[in-house]
Amino acid sequence: MSDTKIDSVAIQEKAISCWFLTGATAGGKTGVSIEMARLLDAEIISLDSMAIYRGMDIGTAKPKLEIREQIPHHLIDILDPTESFSVSQYLDQASQTIDEIRERGRQVLFVGGTALYLKALLRGMFDGPTADWEFRQEIEREVIEHGGEILHQRLKMIDPVAAHLLHPNDHRRIIRAIEVFRQTGQPISHMQMQFDQGRPAEQCKVFTLRHPRPILHERIEKRVEEMFEQGIVAECETLISSFGILSHTALQAVGYREVFDYLKDESSLAETIEKTKIRTRKFARHQETWFRGLQECRLIDLDANYEPKLVAAHLVELGEALSS
Repeated sequence: MSDTKIDSVAIQEKAISCWFLTGATAGGKTGVSIEMARLLDAEIISLDSMAIYRGMDIGTAKPKLEIREQIPHHLIDILDPTESFSVSQYLDQASQTIDEIRERGRQVLFVGGTALYLKALLRGMFDGPTADWEFRQEIEREVIEHGGEILHQRLKMIDPVAAHLLHPNDHRRIIRAIEVFRQTGQPISHMQMQFDQGRPAEQCKVFTLRHPRPILHERIEKRVEEMFEQGIVAECETLISSFGILSHTALQAVGYREVFDYLKDESSLAETIEKTKIRTRKFARHQETWFRGLQECRLIDLDANYEPKLVAAHLVELGEALSS
């Protein structure tokens, strides 16, 4: 295992002076980010763990090509969806891209909703052992057979601190904590402790867009319906014919798993759309929990009639006040 602690500390030093625009899915990040990039003369680095994949365009709501031609976007379409991609790989790519943008005399604006990437950039990370997919699948089968509570109880026995911090339904992170203990003999909570301390929001240019829950749900409903109108089913058919089986990482993308199940005749189209809406709302709540837990994030409340240009100008003013 590489010594990613040294690397991540170096990346922290670079990242803390960058601009960040984040928030839950369907929260309006793209429109505001374009206006911010214009005001700042910035290039955008994607902070989205699924936008890295080629061919996964509709479900990840990638910015349109004409926008990406006007304002350079990075770490989009860099891998085939058969490939896995770790947080440490993202940090390496992001660090290199920061250097390249700054060499061109431009500012760096990170945009996206992957909170784990955001936390790793701002605080560093414990990389840990590589994923054991066979073990994870075995555990997932146990959850299906016996329920998630037994998984949480198992974690309590080996790492009570992590069990206290993780919600019993957060199966993905619970499985990772058990996996780390199984491979290292050490509780993941002890290994991650050094990365828990953040900076006050007033010292960072990290802005998190937030909508009232009913408005966000309306935006999610509209986003999901547009995904199906724009042809996400056909996009998934193309992915299957071009790539066959997608990677474990790519299959985590909201919407794609539901459509793949639909293509296997496991549900009707109407049920698939509804499942996608439900999972997207759940995912948005999970994102909001992450952002509230990162003290670096400055929450920016928006109403239903916000203007991206005005929001962008306000955020740039707030960020520039830090260096004055």
